[in-house]
Amino acid sequence: MAAKTKRIVLKFGSGILTRTKSPGLDPRQFAKLTAEIAALVRAGHQCVTVTSGAVAAGMSALSLHERPTDLATAQASAAIGQSKLMRAYETAFARYKLNVAQLLLTHGDLDSQMRRTNAKNTLERLLAAGNVIPIINENDSVAVEELKFGDNDRLSADVAVLAGADLLILLTQVDGLLDSQGRIVRRVRDIERVKNLVNGEKGRFSVGGMIAKLDAVQTAVDAGIATAIINGRQPHRIAAVVAGEEAGTHFVTRRRSRLTKS
Repeated sequence: MAAKTKRIVLKFGSGILTRTKSPGLDPRQFAKLTAEIAALVRAGHQCVTVTSGAVAAGMSALSLHERPTDLATAQASAAIGQSKLMRAYETAFARYKLNVAQLLLTHGDLDSQMRRTNAKNTLERLLAAGNVIPIINENDSVAVEELKFGDNDRLSADVAVLAGADLLILLTQVDGLLDSQGRIVRRVRDIERVKNLVNGEKGRFSVGGMIAKLDAVQTAVDAGIATAIINGRQPHRIAAVVAGEEAGTHFVTRRRSRLTKS
């Protein structure tokens, strides 16, 4: 990659991909987010998307109006919704002549040295193509962790480490980490010191919450990957973070990613 280009992992939570008042994917959000990624690719950056949303996408087929709480129904909803989710990405990226590639992972895949190597090799080959956006999701129909705990936050950090990313951006429904007065904390150097600011609230169709995001951020920054949390419903936030501008909350790393350029 050129000196000023980056390898970027973007994590999209369910809350920014679905309609705000009803289950189902929001085409306007897909149009906006894919346009921003396409602009990054045109600028020479390599982008990987870690996405949630399969459960929410499949709820209507099961006549559900709230996110299911039992595992079997959640996994069934994910099995229905995954194809709908990929179709939404495929349609949106096709406007920019970009292809999509689906990778379904579990944490077990990344814990196994052989499967981890295979996943890494596949990811590298897809990125080398230049016109493919890898779309990664937890294999919800068989995995338990994401459905019960992190809304793919942990997976996004693991993927960022696997890919040797320069930057991880977590897109959520709030403007970033907020202090006790509701103001954005612009820069964080010690994650443990700000965990007391988290109230544990989650979105209607989400399962993660800010505490899961901070745990994921810790994994990323410990690996030397710069990380930011931004509002995924506000325009141009992704480009602002990539350009180094003030947007959302930035988490400082003391080490440099092995792919970060001078």
